[in-house]
Amino acid sequence: MVTQAERMRTGKGFVAALDQSGGSTPKALKLYGIDEDRYSSEDEMFDLIHEMRARIVKAPAFIGDKVIGAILFEMTMDRDFDEIPAPTYLWEKKGVVPFLKCDKGLEDEADGVQIMKDMGDLDGLLKRAKDKGVFGTKMRSVINAANEGGIRRNVAQQAEVGKRILGHGLVPILEPEVNIKIADKAEAEAILRDALMEAMDAMDEEVMLKLSLPSEADFYKPLIDHPKVMRVVALSGGYSRDEANALLAQNHGMIASFSRALSEGLSDQQSDEEFNATLAETIDSIYRASIT
Repeated sequence: MVTQAERMRTGKGFVAALDQSGGSTPKALKLYGIDEDRYSSEDEMFDLIHEMRARIVKAPAFIGDKVIGAILFEMTMDRDFDEIPAPTYLWEKKGVVPFLKCDKGLEDEADGVQIMKDMGDLDGLLKRAKDKGVFGTKMRSVINAANEGGIRRNVAQQAEVGKRILGHGLVPILEPEVNIKIADKAEAEAILRDALMEAMDAMDEEVMLKLSLPSEADFYKPLIDHPKVMRVVALSGGYSRDEANALLAQNHGMIASFSRALSEGLSDQQSDEEFNATLAETIDSIYRASIT
């Protein structure tokens, strides 16, 4: 049987981002057709988002032939799908490699970037994830300006925490997201690429990268080809699914890791037949863009 590392290194397909956390959950539910008057507590809100995620994961089209990995929110990792622990269900029932979102949100902006907040008992979380069969992690920070000092500080933090994660036998996805709306996006990407290449040269083991779709096609090819980079995945970053797919198809070797663009068009009000058909069409479109 193929290993999780082999699936991630060479598998054809994309990584589903199912990791909306506290701040982004109400928006995700609203797009899914569930308004805030449907829940009266945070517990009820997370129950509803788990039902949405379970519906996605259990759909017939959500399988490892096209969805090679899935990023989970911590609370999802700790819950079940069909009375099976979520990471186990993903790998054993679907052939989908499980990842965990491990960051705790962003600091306020300084020097044009938002680095990650303190992660608390990260070592305890990583041990728990490893014990549950999780393969890797994902952590997001943001770049809002082509400020070299800020971008290098952002990358240094990602790389430092990435090495801690590797120490637990997990593969980190480093995600220094470039805000797609900034005027100096291309300049920020050039600084980021240089900083990431240097960080990858200093890595002892393979990591993954999650990056915004670049202004220039194939701009991140040197990173894709780097021996310490297992895979480069792309976030949709606010683009519609059609826009994100079109841009992704221009970047050879880069695969999708979409969140909102994956759930676009899905609704709580749809019958299972309608839901499954919509999701299958979505998965096919993202898969095609990822293997182009």
